[in-house]
Amino acid sequence: MKRILWGLAFVVGGYFVVRALLEPFVIDFSDPSSYEDDWGGPSLIGVLAVHMGPGVIAAALFVHWLLKSDRRKPTGSTAPE
Repeated sequence: MKRILWGLAFVVGGYFVVRALLEPFVIDFSDPSSYEDDWGGPSLIGVLAVHMGPGVIAAALFVHWLLKSDRRKPTGSTAPE
């Protein structure tokens, strides 16, 4: 069950990261009417925070998890190089 939850977390987190990467290319910065009805609108900062914020948080958690798992590997190896 734990593996299923971790897999689901990575899928949802990956979606948030991809959405955050694509959001600046989807909206038209020069036309406020293109994003004023979106979540976080009518301000551009609010729209970017709502649409990109979860992706930034997910990316930070991915990096934290990767760095944490790297520290768990044994440092002393008896195998010759």
